[in-house]
Amino acid sequence: MQINSRTIETKVPINRTFSAKNMVKIHPDDKAFPEDSDVGKDKISPYLTTDKESFTIWMRSLVFHSKGCTVYDSKGSLIYRVDNYNSKSCSEVYLMDLYGKLLFTLRQKKLRLFKSWEGYNQTGTRFRLSKNFKISPRGSSSPYNVVMGSRQTDGDQQQPCYKIVNRRSDFTIEDGSGRLMAQVKKKQSDIKGLNLGKDVLTMMVEPQVDHSLIMGIVVAYSLLKCKL
Repeated sequence: MQINSRTIETKVPINRTFSAKNMVKIHPDDKAFPEDSDVGKDKISPYLTTDKESFTIWMRSLVFHSKGCTVYDSKGSLIYRVDNYNSKSCSEVYLMDLYGKLLFTLRQKKLRLFKSWEGYNQTGTRFRLSKNFKISPRGSSSPYNVVMGSRQTDGDQQQPCYKIVNRRSDFTIEDGSGRLMAQVKKKQSDIKGLNLGKDVLTMMVEPQVDHSLIMGIVVAYSLLKCKL
């Protein structure tokens, strides 16, 4: 069965949400990579969860169904989007809200033979995601580490602030102490016999977590895995 946005979240007001008036700033103007800063360090993010929240990730762009992804909240409102047009695994990607406001810029970096993705926003939040090639516990694949803060170089040995652990088709995002921050898995339909497909996911974010940062990490992870 072909999946469309109405099938995924029937509560979304399709005509209003996806009108040309709302689909502005598809490719936002981007400033040069900012220097390290403490700007916004003590500010509370408007995207901070109060309770455990659920999101639906559709691994497609709404711009002519090109490459990218679209994210809905639990009420069916479109909250995030990534539009890569016809290019897969771009070297620079933008995480935006519905109206095109730039939330995170993600750029591909190369450390010798290995690739990583670095993300930053205008409030000073910065992270780098890369694969950890150390032996992992039985039952999970090699985790992907997320280091927060300033730009890292080849010789940096900073401890990861977060890690992504694969468990078959699902994966979790945990902090440095192993506390669960978010879980992403294939979305199951409430309608018996309806298969939403591999590109429709559920993201559960724990309380007191910045879900815009979590979404930035999920996008970086999808890019590193060549799924976006």
